Amino acid sequence: MQFPATRRPKLLRTITTATLTITTKRAAEQRCLALLHSCNTLPKLAQTHTYILKLGLQNNPLVLTKFASTSSDLHDIDYASSFIFSPDADTRLYDTFLFNTIIRAYAQTTHSRDQALSFYNVMLDYGVLPNKFTYPFVLKACAGLGNLNLGKSVHGSAVKLGFDDDVHVQNTMVHMYCCCNGGINYAQKVFDEMPKLDSVSWSAMIGGYVRLGWSSDAIGLFRKMQMAGVRPDEITMVLVLSACTDLGAFELGKWVESYIEKEKVQKNVELCNALIDMFAKCGDVDKALKLFRDMNERTIVSWTSVIVGLAMHGRGLEAVSLFEEMIGAGVAPDDVAFIGLLSACSHSGSVENGRKYFDLMIKRFKIVPKIEHYGCMVDMFCRAGLVKEALEFVQKMHIEPNPIVLRTLISACRAHGELKLGESITKQLIRNEPMHESNYVLLSNIYAKMSHWEKKTKIREVMDKKGIKKIPGSTMIELDSKIYEFVAGDKSHRQYKEIYEMVDEMGRELKRAGYAPNTSEVLQDIDEEDKEDALNRHSEKLAIAFALINTQPGTPIRIVKNLRVCDDCHSATKFISKIYNREIVVRDRNRFHHFKEGLCSCRDFW
Repeated sequence: MQFPATRRPKLLRTITTATLTITTKRAAEQRCLALLHSCNTLPKLAQTHTYILKLGLQNNPLVLTKFASTSSDLHDIDYASSFIFSPDADTRLYDTFLFNTIIRAYAQTTHSRDQALSFYNVMLDYGVLPNKFTYPFVLKACAGLGNLNLGKSVHGSAVKLGFDDDVHVQNTMVHMYCCCNGGINYAQKVFDEMPKLDSVSWSAMIGGYVRLGWSSDAIGLFRKMQMAGVRPDEITMVLVLSACTDLGAFELGKWVESYIEKEKVQKNVELCNALIDMFAKCGDVDKALKLFRDMNERTIVSWTSVIVGLAMHGRGLEAVSLFEEMIGAGVAPDDVAFIGLLSACSHSGSVENGRKYFDLMIKRFKIVPKIEHYGCMVDMFCRAGLVKEALEFVQKMHIEPNPIVLRTLISACRAHGELKLGESITKQLIRNEPMHESNYVLLSNIYAKMSHWEKKTKIREVMDKKGIKKIPGSTMIELDSKIYEFVAGDKSHRQYKEIYEMVDEMGRELKRAGYAPNTSEVLQDIDEEDKEDALNRHSEKLAIAFALINTQPGTPIRIVKNLRVCDDCHSATKFISKIYNREIVVRDRNRFHHFKEGLCSCRDFW
């Protein structure tokens, strides 16, 4: 059958017009995608937005997805979402890919993660089904919010839709639970039930332990990862180094560095920074400095890690010099760099430098002081014995002093004889923080210093009545890839008899060398002989005795104390280093002490 001649041109015109329309739309779509790909500023994005409206592509899911992705790259996902979900938008063609892009963008922000959950709910309300890529983004937002109940709800939705067996979803679940208070057991359950564990799975669980300060568990899990034959990546190694740093596990940290070299793990800038931080905080700041000098690319974290490391080792002048070098290199210091710098001034007793750089931070770099900066200044004045000046500084602060600043003042009052002032501040602190154990300990110690034994006993009774326990002083030491921990009077170790025999020998040798115990450190109403005995049982001395009987003569000894090292242990360790010809490196709560040939690197200023 043939069409009449008069009808054929009309049909051909219709087909041709339709084809041209489709071709034109595709060309316009490709043109918009190309423009969005080249957008590198918000003004260009706004121009492309106008172009999209002009071409009538404001409801095209492909174009809108690229628009959202570009907005996210330019750190303004709010601009994209206000356009895509404007009141006159036709959302009927919106798909999973578009929603995933918006959810991911919000999950990556630091200030609007809750919006990721909002758009996830909008997605469900619109009847758009999530896929296996949706849930890692939503769970990441839950992790950032630290909302356990919200995370459990999203977990339930993933199970309901059958995405809980996807390894990427499972890995993000582990990470999410690890980031939420009270979520570590849920993380462990998900982790234990996973049929296949990759390096991301192991890293997520190790990261959870590190975040909680369970550094020994993190190291233990890393060893299991090795036994399982899973090759760690640079993220895993950063976490393991963080655990080494926390434990002060120098030998393990050195092994991790050699493992990185042997396995050719990619040494990105984050991993280099972690190595620098580990060596600086495990006692070898010179190695940290060498790694820093060898870096091709440095970030502000690289500079700050070394400055903080030098501060911890009492090398204030070098820290100041490196800070000036950083400014000379065109790297603008941030608030963390100034914390490190002011800490260096504090530990080295450089009060004038501290004042100068505090003013420089405010006037030249326009950084508003945080409580940490004020804390460094108060600490600096207190260490220098300028208690009255420290108090005046606190009274002039633009923000309320926090308990840490006040406790620094109280400790200085006790150390420099301002006992009435210390008592007054401590009582104020107890009114504000009635359940914080260290406030009661400080007041108890002040009463002991004043020989007010009845008041001291009453404070201890109040603590017992309230169920408040004093955090015991403890010392850790690493030996043959194991971490050993001691507390004062500890008899739990299998070698405790040999340890106490060595402690007694140390005591005899110390007295022979001229050491006199500082019994004022024993804040108990007991006779002098009992006070000396109590001093000999301090955790630092037990750890050193353990090292002396388990290591070769001349081997350096490295220990980590959870509190500030006491005056008596500091004095005794100087003698021990000379008597036994050992270099002894002590990391306490605040800084490092390098003891060698009867001297300490802090020059008795700490």
